[in-house]
Amino acid sequence: MPHDKNLEELRQRAALAEKMGGEEKLARQHSRGKLDARERLHRLLDKNSFREIGKIAGRGAYNEAGELTGFSPSNFIFGRGRINGEPVVASADDFTVRGGAADAAIHRKFTQAEQMAHELKLPLIRMIDGTGGGGSVKMLEDMGFTYVPFVPGWEHVVQNLKTVPVVALALGPTAGLGAARMVASHYSVMVRGVAQIFTAGPAVVSGLGTGENLDKEQLGGADIHTRNGVIDDEAASEDEAFALARAFLSYLPAHAGAIAERTRPNDKPNRRDEKLLAAVPDNAREAYSMRKILEMIADKGSVFEMGKRWGRAAITAFARLDGWPVAVLASDPTFLGGSWTADTAEKAKRFVQLADQFRLPVVHLVDNPGFMIGLEAERAATIRRGVEAMNGIYDASVPWATIIIRKAYGVAGAAMSNHTRFQYRFAWPTGDWGSLPMEGGVEVAYKSELERADDPAAALKEIKERLSKVTSPFRTAEQFLVEDIIDPRDTRPLLCEFAELAQRSL
Repeated sequence: MPHDKNLEELRQRAALAEKMGGEEKLARQHSRGKLDARERLHRLLDKNSFREIGKIAGRGAYNEAGELTGFSPSNFIFGRGRINGEPVVASADDFTVRGGAADAAIHRKFTQAEQMAHELKLPLIRMIDGTGGGGSVKMLEDMGFTYVPFVPGWEHVVQNLKTVPVVALALGPTAGLGAARMVASHYSVMVRGVAQIFTAGPAVVSGLGTGENLDKEQLGGADIHTRNGVIDDEAASEDEAFALARAFLSYLPAHAGAIAERTRPNDKPNRRDEKLLAAVPDNAREAYSMRKILEMIADKGSVFEMGKRWGRAAITAFARLDGWPVAVLASDPTFLGGSWTADTAEKAKRFVQLADQFRLPVVHLVDNPGFMIGLEAERAATIRRGVEAMNGIYDASVPWATIIIRKAYGVAGAAMSNHTRFQYRFAWPTGDWGSLPMEGGVEVAYKSELERADDPAAALKEIKERLSKVTSPFRTAEQFLVEDIIDPRDTRPLLCEFAELAQRSL
């Protein structure tokens, strides 16, 4: 047959590409407890769904007769696959070929992967291991010259952040451009003890005379970057990282402008959980678990939290209500009483923007005593970050439901929703709100009265008892300054109703 020779060469080149960096490099990769790039793609994606693009791209070696004698594939593998049955673009850096460095990369493959996701409106998953296309000193010597830095194809990275869900998984030490590709995502995960993230690795840091001699974990491990907002979550293994990526994508539409799909409900929308009646303690200073409340009101087993280890006064999670996906922003009173710190505000802003971009209705569970105060809070520019978060909430156009669980004070409390829109809002009888916490201003407001009192302590107690009547949430409801006070057990049925009505707007 006329094509036999060509097909044989195609098979030969494909087989050489399958060898990646060779047996020795693959054995070294596996000895570190890491999967290789091709294993990662097959473990992440639905079975038998991966179709590679540009498999035989690389560098060939030829004899004098022009015959192929060797082949080094590109260290960037990408193609089309499926996750949860839906098409995606997936890529994996191959650390076995020059450690993922640029001198073994083909930049057009990187660009094409990003373009494919953008133009075909497909979610994108990057699996990053190494510099992810960054340069090397050896490469510069081989070239014989240096160049003004630029990143080929970065314009498509920027486009994708606006148009499709982007997930980044750090599956090994990741520096330079690899670190930048991690951060340029909507959801990022690093594998504890295996992945580290840094602008430059320990050897470069030490070599530049900074006086810092750190190992990879000390410089860029999970304990650093899952607590400062650089990376959203950590995983104990690569398979767990893949599971997190698949779960995240299950709540989002394929692209901005599409609507996230409803799953078959596994729970009754009118379920009323009796445990909600005791969820919030009578003592306003006592903490409680907002996560347990969320689990009780969402569809069973549907809550997916992201960014748990940073900005800890806010919980950011996806959940389902009668099968409909929603974004949940919630206070965490177990951390600083739920007070918004600078990083909490940053976390809330980013999450609300993500929900708005991909048209997910927002449910806000509120117990916010205000922005964090004190010297460290001022140094951290808390008020600036807080106002930016409030601006993000006011800019959001998706349907919004608010449940005031307990406290809502000051400007931070006002950031519960955009008050100029219709307020789909309910308060529990434990609601406690105002321009400032009452107990914090009594002594100042009644200073002269207390000074004149024969028994200041008794007078203070009497004043607080009077004020407790004024601060009753029912007084607020009389004035229709809060729309409805509800039995906590009605929270789920009302939110399921909201999730269904929200689809009309979406």
